[in-house]
Amino acid sequence: MKVLQINSVCGVGSTGRIATDIHSLLEEQGHESWIAYGRGEAKNCKNTIKIGSDFSNYKHVAKTRLLDKHGLGSKKATEIFIEKVKKLNPDIIHLHNIHGYYINIEVLFKYLKQANKKVVWTLHDCWAFTGHCSHFDYVGCERWHNGCFDCPQKKEYPSSFLLDNSKENYSMKKHIFNGVENLTIITPSMWLAKLVKKSFLKEYSVKVINNGIDLKSFKPTNSMFKSQYQIENKHTILGIANVWGEKKGLNHILNLSNIITKDEVIVLVGVTESQKASLPNNIKGITKTDNLEELAEIYSAADVFINPTLEDSFPTTNLESIACGTPVITYPTGGSVESINSNCGAIVKNKNINDLYVQIQKFKIKPLKQESIVAQSKKYDKKDCYENYLNYYIKLARGE
Repeated sequence: MKVLQINSVCGVGSTGRIATDIHSLLEEQGHESWIAYGRGEAKNCKNTIKIGSDFSNYKHVAKTRLLDKHGLGSKKATEIFIEKVKKLNPDIIHLHNIHGYYINIEVLFKYLKQANKKVVWTLHDCWAFTGHCSHFDYVGCERWHNGCFDCPQKKEYPSSFLLDNSKENYSMKKHIFNGVENLTIITPSMWLAKLVKKSFLKEYSVKVINNGIDLKSFKPTNSMFKSQYQIENKHTILGIANVWGEKKGLNHILNLSNIITKDEVIVLVGVTESQKASLPNNIKGITKTDNLEELAEIYSAADVFINPTLEDSFPTTNLESIACGTPVITYPTGGSVESINSNCGAIVKNKNINDLYVQIQKFKIKPLKQESIVAQSKKYDKKDCYENYLNYYIKLARGE
């Protein structure tokens, strides 16, 4: 069986690592696997196809910024790529993020409709069924149900600084994305699956396969982290994000710092140098790290992990925390709640700092058992999660 995955990046970022994890599993089981990607350098995969160039990416960015026509650039680059796909002749084509300034969706889906290939499309966000944005929870927008217009997030990713083309984009995507005969949509959470079933993509079969994590890396780990940061006697409240901003709940954490006691400290991982410099004294800022061993040490040293995200599909930080034996407290946002139960954490009222702090105190007074927290993470072993993709590929290849 020959599988081609298509994603904006390869081996980096959450979606890039998912693609290479699936690739490794395919090769382990004797299948032929390729990854096509659009930006940066490929990591952890030798069988790759680069779509376009930095120059075509830049032109695509310009078309997005000025005209709000994301997904409609990179036409020539995509045509050249499709010729390579025809020669490769894969049995399964697996789409991941097809936004990201690198591929032309009209050219891609024209080929998919003509080629009659088995297609799997993992939606990691909501971009496929909106006129512009990748998420809409934060602003409470419901226009995606019937037709986008006058987008309230025009300047959010994929940012347009000039025109608002959301109405035309919505109609265009509805036309382009529908009509692929053998396409299955996969989402990492039930929350996102339910949205898809309410969208203009509802005619497709929708399946949920959770994102997984490396349980060999994320596990209870001894470290000198607390002594290194001179917080040995502090109740440690941890937050981790790739980018800290309003939608990740940064303001909520800053407000929380105003009410924690002297024997408590907040550790924030993923802050920029400028953010780090402006943090109050009771917040320890750490810039982003991709070192899994270091992350496991930080998770394990914390007493509680808080995820006050206001917009998320299925955050892997929750999974990483419980795998390291640290309980999670989160808002009822998107798919963030789906990995959390009373044995490994708690869900508090949305945007409620007081409830968040009350729950921190509950875990401080009566900590959850580490073994019960870790047990919940066993559902998210990446090998088992991505084995589900392989089993589904095989079913499709057999015509089942």
